[in-house]
Amino acid sequence: MQLILASKSPRRKQLLGQIGLTFDVIRPVLDESLYFPGEKPVEYCMELARLKALSVANTSPGALTIGADTIVLLNGEILEKPADMAEAGAMLERLSGHTHQVYTGVSLQSPDMKVDCTFSEKTDVTFRKIDKNEIRHYIENFAPFDKAGSYGIQDFSAVFVSRICGCYNNVVGFPIYKFYKTVKDLTLKLEFHSKFPHRSL
Repeated sequence: MQLILASKSPRRKQLLGQIGLTFDVIRPVLDESLYFPGEKPVEYCMELARLKALSVANTSPGALTIGADTIVLLNGEILEKPADMAEAGAMLERLSGHTHQVYTGVSLQSPDMKVDCTFSEKTDVTFRKIDKNEIRHYIENFAPFDKAGSYGIQDFSAVFVSRICGCYNNVVGFPIYKFYKTVKDLTLKLEFHSKFPHRSL
């Protein structure tokens, strides 16, 4: 079974690769700034994940396509990717000393195999108090402009995190455990690199 990751995120590609999955990457044709009025944040990221997956699945017969979207939520407000240094700094100042939620919506789509499954994962992340010099150093050296909430837990911003409750990989951008369990529950077979003892499960 051909597996396609409908994402431009290098972090999602790395996470799927680290478990030895064989897959192709096709960037979805979708405006990620699209807003869905009236939808709750969880529904918002799930719908974006579904639309990303469908934008590729509809032109990739016979394949299982994965779409994903990660959002950062602070006091009920979605913190998107920052537009510039000033916005990134403002976001990190708001996250400082507080607990926020990271949601990732994941969608598995294959019209040919009649697969239409979308789910989400939530992780609570608590930041310690961080000062302006740390924020400036982070933004100038790690340029988190492609990351929701202006940080990537896998880089220097790990020193901001005092506590995490839930799936770490979800914060990076893809809930590997829940993805794998969902695929198993759907009785779909995944293909792995030949260096692994079994290529399909």
